[in-house]
Amino acid sequence: MARPVWTGVLTFGLVTVPVALYTATDNHTVRFHQLERGTSDRVRNRRVNERTGEEVAFGDIVKGYEVGDGEYVVVEPEELEQISPGRSRTIDVSGFVDLGEIEPIYFDKTYYLGPKGKEYGKVYALLTKALERSNRAGLAMFSMRGKEYLTAVRSENGLLELHTMHFADEVRDPRREIDDLPDGREEFSGAELRTAEQLIDTLAVDWDPEEYRDTFEEQVRHLIEDKQAGRETVLSEGPPAEATNVVDLMDVLRRSLDDARGGSAKRGSGGAAEATGSAPQAKAGRTPKAAGGKKSTSAAADRGGAAPEKKRVGSSKAAEDLSKLTKPELYKRATELGIPHRSAMNRDELQAAVEKAGHGLRAVS
Repeated sequence: MARPVWTGVLTFGLVTVPVALYTATDNHTVRFHQLERGTSDRVRNRRVNERTGEEVAFGDIVKGYEVGDGEYVVVEPEELEQISPGRSRTIDVSGFVDLGEIEPIYFDKTYYLGPKGKEYGKVYALLTKALERSNRAGLAMFSMRGKEYLTAVRSENGLLELHTMHFADEVRDPRREIDDLPDGREEFSGAELRTAEQLIDTLAVDWDPEEYRDTFEEQVRHLIEDKQAGRETVLSEGPPAEATNVVDLMDVLRRSLDDARGGSAKRGSGGAAEATGSAPQAKAGRTPKAAGGKKSTSAAADRGGAAPEKKRVGSSKAAEDLSKLTKPELYKRATELGIPHRSAMNRDELQAAVEKAGHGLRAVS
C-alpha cells in the first residue's frame, strides 16, 4: 500500500473527518543521464560563481530578488522559513461550489483523500455521497511542504479527491497571449456549421482512458530495446499536415463527413480519398500520435504491430463490406478481436488490421 504524503483532518461546519492524502498519478517519463559523446562518462552540473568561475558550496547560496540591473534584495533561508505557512493539520472547507462553475484551467494536480481509519468510514461515506448528489466541491485553503494551495474537494466513484488549483492571477488572459484569435465577426454559412456539427457527431466515441497511451514514450523504450539488441532502427516521417483552404471549407467538410461515415466509393477503391488531403485532417485529432509523426518501422515489424505503410486491400468482398463501417464501428471490432495498438490507428489502418485478423470474412459469411 502507498504511504500518505500528508495526514490531518477535513472539516466542514462542525463535522471533522481524519483523512490521509495520497498521490493520485504517476509520471512514467523515460529518464536519461547526460554523458559525454563517445564515452560512458557522466556529465554533472555544478553551482559556479558567474564572476570568478569557482564552485560555490550549497550552504553559501542565498536567494536574491532582482530589483534592477544587477541589484538584488537578498533573502536568507531562515527568513523564508519564518513566513512559510508550514504544514497545516486541517483542510477547512469554507464553502461548496457547483463543479460546473469551475473552469478546467484552474485545476492543477489531483490527490486521493482517504479516511484515516475504518472507524471514520461512516462520516467519510456520508460526505462523499452528499457531494456526489449535489455535484458540488468544497473549497479550502491548505498548506503543504512550505506552500499554500487553493484546493477543491470533490466526490468521484465513492472516493474523495483533492485538486490543487491555480489562483486567479496565475491564469493568463488568452486575448493577451495569442495573436490572431477570431474576434467573433467571422462569417460562415449555416450549411457549413451544420456539416461541421454532423462531422463531430459522426466521430463521437465513448470516453475510455484505457484506450489511450503515450505512444512517444513507448517508441522511446522500443528504440532503447532495439539499440541494446543491435537491431537497426529505421525512422520514417509522414508529410506535414496542410492547413484547410477557407475557400474549399465546405468541400473539405463534406468529404471528411463522407470519409467518417465510411460511404465514400473513392475510399473503397484504395487511396483516392487520401490523395485529396482531407482524410488526414479529419483523423488528426482522433488518436494520440508520436511527436513529429515518426515511427520506428523495424520495431513495429518485430512486435507485429500495424505499420503506417500498410494499406488495406480494397478488391475483396470482405474489404468492400468493411469499407462501409465507420471508424468507431471498426474500432469496436478491433477491440473484440484484441488487436494491439488499435488506439493509435487511423481508419484505414483499423480496417487493414481487422481484415488481417479475418474478421471481415466472418462478417459476410
